[in-house]
Amino acid sequence: MTNQHGPRRLAGPSMKRYRATVEYDGTSYHGWQLQKNLPTVQGTLEQTLARILGITVRVHGAGRTDAGVHARGQVIHFDAEWSHPPEALQRGWNALLPRDVAVRDLCPAHDGFHARHSARCKTYKYYILNRTLRSPLHRLHAWHVPFPLDLTAMEEAAAVLKGVHDFAAFGSPTDGTPSTVREILHAGWESDPTEGMLIFTVCGTGFLRYMVRSLVGTLVLVGSGKINPVQFREILASRDRAGAGPTAPANGLCLESVEYGFADSTVRSSP
Repeated sequence: MTNQHGPRRLAGPSMKRYRATVEYDGTSYHGWQLQKNLPTVQGTLEQTLARILGITVRVHGAGRTDAGVHARGQVIHFDAEWSHPPEALQRGWNALLPRDVAVRDLCPAHDGFHARHSARCKTYKYYILNRTLRSPLHRLHAWHVPFPLDLTAMEEAAAVLKGVHDFAAFGSPTDGTPSTVREILHAGWESDPTEGMLIFTVCGTGFLRYMVRSLVGTLVLVGSGKINPVQFREILASRDRAGAGPTAPANGLCLESVEYGFADSTVRSSP
């Protein structure tokens, strides 16, 4: 049996679908997706969950973050036979997980819920430490840019991203979605002058591979005066990756939250 989100599971007497929000520091992982003989977030979750359930189950994520990328609000789902309260499963899971991964919440979900396909939008944040002095405390979670950046120009350039555009200049298609057209609901910058931190927030219905990091790398060119906001708009319209800036380092990127429709809102993934 299938539905709009793919094959529907064949439920046993106590088989249930669960939804959870996961937070992780991606520094030590080769991304979200399973890779043979390499540590990944998905693999770590599945291996520890198997120790509780006695059987390996597939854990599906809302987004496939790349190596070194972090998440505060990654949403997952899985099917399991569990006769105890979900809080007990959450506690047991967290007790087995390494310190850089945690299950923030866990609850039953309806059979049709899919962490990826049911998502309405995702929000990412990218952190830039914009000061001369590097920071040992931020080195794994922000891109250190030691030269001054013009935040006003970067904000002007980011404003053109809102709406439906072909983002081929900033990324490559993801599996199963060959189109490079995506819709951005919000894109903007804010600053924390006490830390010297610049934060780029972007919310969209979907993203290309490397898209956010490519956008940030090109926006930094705007901030440094190497290109202006008009040229940034022209790069977007060109759909030519060769015209965009470098891809920003992975460590500054964090999947902040994933939002769902009302029917899937039993648990929110945002902090």
